[in-house]
Amino acid sequence: MHAHVILAAGQGTRMRSRLPKVLHPLLGKPMLAYAVETALALNPAKLVVVVGHGKEKVLEALEGYPVEVAFQEEQLGTAHALLQAEPFLRDFPGPTLVTQGDTPLLSPSTLGGLLERVGEGAGMALLTVELSDPTGYGRILRQGEEVLGSVEEKDATPEVRAIREVNAGAYAFDPFLFRALKEVRNENAAREYYLPDLIAIYRAHGKRVAAVRGAAEEALGVNTREELARVEGILLARLRAEWMRRGVRMILPESVYLEPSVELAPDVTLWPGVVLKGKTRIGEGAEVGPYALLEDTVLEPGARVLGHTVAQGAVIAGGADAGPFARLRPGAVLREGVHVGNFVEVKNSLLHPGVKAGHLAYLGDAEVGEGANIGAGVITANYDGKRKHRTWIGKGAFIGSNAVLVAPVRVGDGAMVGAGSVITQDVPEEALAVARGRQRNLEGYARRKREGG
Repeated sequence: MHAHVILAAGQGTRMRSRLPKVLHPLLGKPMLAYAVETALALNPAKLVVVVGHGKEKVLEALEGYPVEVAFQEEQLGTAHALLQAEPFLRDFPGPTLVTQGDTPLLSPSTLGGLLERVGEGAGMALLTVELSDPTGYGRILRQGEEVLGSVEEKDATPEVRAIREVNAGAYAFDPFLFRALKEVRNENAAREYYLPDLIAIYRAHGKRVAAVRGAAEEALGVNTREELARVEGILLARLRAEWMRRGVRMILPESVYLEPSVELAPDVTLWPGVVLKGKTRIGEGAEVGPYALLEDTVLEPGARVLGHTVAQGAVIAGGADAGPFARLRPGAVLREGVHVGNFVEVKNSLLHPGVKAGHLAYLGDAEVGEGANIGAGVITANYDGKRKHRTWIGKGAFIGSNAVLVAPVRVGDGAMVGAGSVITQDVPEEALAVARGRQRNLEGYARRKREGG
């Protein structure tokens, strides 16, 4: 049984952003969520998040997670931040893990190793890594296997700065923790209370301090936009590799963006530049063309999305295809064998099997019957300035080019609508509706116009 505290109160001034640092997204998810989900994977008895800057937004991001929240009103350092969790953990009998909200690559197994060291008798255990460029990290001072201290870079001498073993910011403590925190002083360049000062305090009380060496990648923290991009690149590379191991084909995989919430099946093909977001699910054998963006969209097995298509909240059945350059908005449902071509927009509409809308059409708030043909430039005029209205198009209907169907309106099964018509009344089954001005040819008019007559 252990407790876990995540420190997430920092402002993150180097991000140059109004958004609290721990809320910057990594693959569509706040950075802090990675720390919380890693902590929950170890099943802590208590999980406390210490927040400060932008606390209202941070609290909103924590909704749905089983956490308790402590507030650090003044940012006086990491030791001071941890002390704010004391009311939630007073008299807690087990060890306590402490991690940072801006180190999203830490793994549960690594943190479990810290707990093991405390379980084996260490009073304190900390995660260390060796970096080729340790700039910005606290340096670890050792005497053999004994950890003597961790020195912040701004307080380090040139000799100490040359050390490449650094403090990764993850700790495990025995129940002496909160007594020790009250002994931390702020006699340093920044006048802050540093968590690594607990090393000397634990040693002064005769307690052993152990180091657990981890992988350098896991220690990567995020303090700048560049570091955010680097961490996101690592997460993305891991995700791509995992899906390819499961049978997904990625052509030029380094150009594919996808989020952890996306689900893919074997034999899915993703062409270069594909973007997959949210709760997108792609079935076996489906194909997504170059530079297509799918968000919260379902592709059933065998569906195809052609290049440069944008689909958000849509469903595409097997044997159906959309694009290139199609736009499917929320509620667009394409059944088996539907073809939606270039520059066709579909919103909140059901297209039954075999519907064809080849190009330059808008189908909004509509239901289109099986086998219907939608000509170029067709519009369902669904909005009267105040409310949305529906259009129903029957099975096998043929809607001529540049027709406007003014909703609410019905076109019956097998009916035809002449090109250029503006339809404001229902069209019966098997009827032809023509609603346009009759053509007149004025003989000689063009010549007279040119001659100024």
